[in-house]
Amino acid sequence: MPILSLCCNREISARVFELCRASPPHFPNSPNWFIGVTGPSQSMRVRRLAMLLSGLEPHLSNSVELEQYSTDGDLAARWLTDIAAFGDLSEGCTVADLGAGNGVLGLGALAMGAGRAILVEADEAACDVANSNAESMGFADSVEVIQATLGSDPVDLSSADVVISNPPWGRQTPRADRPFLEAMIVAATPTHLLHSAEATHIQPLFEDVGWSAEGYGEADFALPAAYSHHSRQRGRTRAAFWRLAPP
Repeated sequence: MPILSLCCNREISARVFELCRASPPHFPNSPNWFIGVTGPSQSMRVRRLAMLLSGLEPHLSNSVELEQYSTDGDLAARWLTDIAAFGDLSEGCTVADLGAGNGVLGLGALAMGAGRAILVEADEAACDVANSNAESMGFADSVEVIQATLGSDPVDLSSADVVISNPPWGRQTPRADRPFLEAMIVAATPTHLLHSAEATHIQPLFEDVGWSAEGYGEADFALPAAYSHHSRQRGRTRAAFWRLAPP
């Protein structure tokens, strides 16, 4: 089965499983701390990537207004492995990460062999953290951090081969995800989206403009205390993973 458990679409689950079994992600030009000199198993590579991403400097502001909730290193590593299994994360490709936060997804893609990452983030402090993390990983020359508010500021994503995003879900501000979803449609390239498992608008929104929308997995997702029913405790919710492809 895919790295992400409890898939909500059995057909997609089976396809990703076959891709992983037949050709597990392995990029020979990736840094040795990811693939290992002797070519460790896929599970070992995922664990190494998870450890690396978990060690990144976090972005701690967690603004309620911006609905900032970070993708943890373990989930990011497993999700990126599934994206690679679909064939959308290939060696040398350009990845755009919308709502990048500390850069965990874009930098993880670089660690898996992507050639360039475009990190789009509205929060200036988060941009500083993403730049710092890129430098600490040795990817400063491969990363472009763009401070921009989608829907208000123009952002050129025409060079992206794949878009990855964990956008605001609209829990605090209704339709907060719309500028992100609209930017994906304008980019017109395969996109992988993490969103609330309760969201019902993703598939019809993209299918209405001729895209395919396939939900291929779900996972528990940690929410900061500000979004939890318990003001002093982190909460958990269910996240769904989508592959969105233009016509």
